[in-house]
Amino acid sequence: MRLWVIVAVLTVAACALVVLAVGTGDYEMTPAEVLRTLAGSGTKAQYLVVTGRLPRALVGVLVGIALALAGTVFQTVTRNPLGSPDIIGFTTGSATGGILMILLLGAGPGLVAVGAIAGGLLTALVITALCAPHGLLSSRLVLLGVAVSAVLAGVNGYLLVRAKLEAAAQAVGWLTGDLAGRDWSYFIPLCLAVVVFAPFVFLHNRALRMLEMGDDAAVAVGVAVPRVRAVVLVAAVALAASATAAAGPIPFIALAAPQLALRLTHRPGPNLLASAAMGAVLVLAADYLGQRVLDASLLPVGVVAAALGGGYLLWLLAISRNRRTA
Repeated sequence: MRLWVIVAVLTVAACALVVLAVGTGDYEMTPAEVLRTLAGSGTKAQYLVVTGRLPRALVGVLVGIALALAGTVFQTVTRNPLGSPDIIGFTTGSATGGILMILLLGAGPGLVAVGAIAGGLLTALVITALCAPHGLLSSRLVLLGVAVSAVLAGVNGYLLVRAKLEAAAQAVGWLTGDLAGRDWSYFIPLCLAVVVFAPFVFLHNRALRMLEMGDDAAVAVGVAVPRVRAVVLVAAVALAASATAAAGPIPFIALAAPQLALRLTHRPGPNLLASAAMGAVLVLAADYLGQRVLDASLLPVGVVAAALGGGYLLWLLAISRNRRTA
């Protein structure tokens, strides 16, 4: 019962943040005006404003859902709270693929998504191969992921230095992680990716719960561990890459959303619905704060998410230290 209450509360919070986001901008609108316009009772000017801002908020929702589901899968499969795609390098690999598409082809959202997914999958294959002698549960996973991420970050920097000024500026803006300017051309590819890949994660919810208990326990109850692990990891990489393609690399959402959902629900297991709702809330809240914190300029969602994520890690460190001293 507690799980469904938490999911409902987070869903209401996400909807409220969507309304606030749509009403935020040079032309301010109250939540009541936004709701009336969405219901078809607004003025023509209000309708134009709402339809122009709504895709940005909806992209934020889908980005949060995709990153949260990806983070949940990786943390469950590796049984490591740091097993997040942005920590172990998959998001950086997606960024490399996206940068290549932008610099070589001047690509739009669709081709950037293809490049990001290809980059994320190739990075996943490299890290999996490096971990092969010890498996994904080895303590080397996070260290290898960080190392591969550092190498790819250097590659990204080299690509930007060698690129033409206009293409480099476009790529740097994308790398910051931002929802500004996101319209239906960004929403549709991301929506298709979530619709295609998210069901693979939800359909394996029970198997993921068993995997969290260990491979032996999963095999004992009839879970085909290699097949399930391959399917959910591919789906998770595709979700994280698609979110990166739509909004650029947004840090810490995939890391924090599953853990916050776990603490709210007090329920072991993947908590996929709660994690997805939490991811949407975190991205929308970060984007809304970015538009409200400074009057003189707007902060990209990636900058705000990084600041909040750093605070979250410090909070976790303080909690773990208090538990050790208790």
